[in-house]
Amino acid sequence: MKKTFTVATNIFGDPIEDQSPKDNQILYDNYIYPPFSVLDTIQGWWLNRKQLWIDLGIDSEVGRDVKGLDTYRWVKSKGLTGLAGDHSGISIFDPVLAELMYNWYTPQNGEILDPFAGGSVRGIVAAECGYRYTGIDLRQEQIEANLEQAKILSENSPKPNWIVGDSNVVLDTLEKSHYDFLFSCPPYHDLEKYSQDPADISNMEYDKFLELFESIVKKSYACMKDDTFACFVVGEIRNKKSSIGKYRNFVGHTIDLFENSGYNYYNEFIIKNSVGSLPIRIGKQWDNSRKLGKHHQNVLVFVNGDPVVGTKKIKGSN
Repeated sequence: MKKTFTVATNIFGDPIEDQSPKDNQILYDNYIYPPFSVLDTIQGWWLNRKQLWIDLGIDSEVGRDVKGLDTYRWVKSKGLTGLAGDHSGISIFDPVLAELMYNWYTPQNGEILDPFAGGSVRGIVAAECGYRYTGIDLRQEQIEANLEQAKILSENSPKPNWIVGDSNVVLDTLEKSHYDFLFSCPPYHDLEKYSQDPADISNMEYDKFLELFESIVKKSYACMKDDTFACFVVGEIRNKKSSIGKYRNFVGHTIDLFENSGYNYYNEFIIKNSVGSLPIRIGKQWDNSRKLGKHHQNVLVFVNGDPVVGTKKIKGSN
């Protein structure tokens, strides 16, 4: 996607300096963004590129029952809806992150498998970049919203293939050893509840959630070609039943279940996200309990064979 960047602004409407290229120009030229372990999504370059995707017409909130989410109700009660980074209290996948992961880990015209599709972002970005995308989501209304979003795609872009259903069932029907890149962002257990469907893993007890999550990863693994990569975006979550709000170690559990499924844990990125309403919320939680304000996520990278062979496949097709 090559367009002229628009000027990004911060939450106060002030222009943000474009921190693109300069000293690392060759890295931007060769890789879109330097392949370092920290991805800064609040720098001017990133926000400008993200704005291009938004200008395309991506609206990933469509199809989400945002009013039913605790985060939405909190943000609305504080009068914070509309602040950059809050997204009315729900998490929206970053299109620049999707663009980077596809560019870095997928052969040209490769096929991407996403077992927790959710909103339209990952499918729209994949198609607009020329990749074939298959995403699975439990909710009919979400898939219908995604298909409506697909109308913004360029005429020659491959249309995303969104499938309605339980990934643990649908994956059994997909072709084995077929896909080139596994990429997704699973539910963070009960951090956000996406529906009232008992088959939705965000409604399950944590142990059952992990059990089904591992089954889905194992079945996804069977659908992947040898010597290919997988990237999952995750973050730590707190145990709501704990009297002190301790972490569940969701990142560690995700690594374990991938390795139990046959993958090798290979790389990790840290995504530095917008602080959004965090400056308003942080005072009380820090003063009361020394609970840090979290504005990062983890991208866990796995490989199911030889990463050198996998890289040659990616480079050889570009």
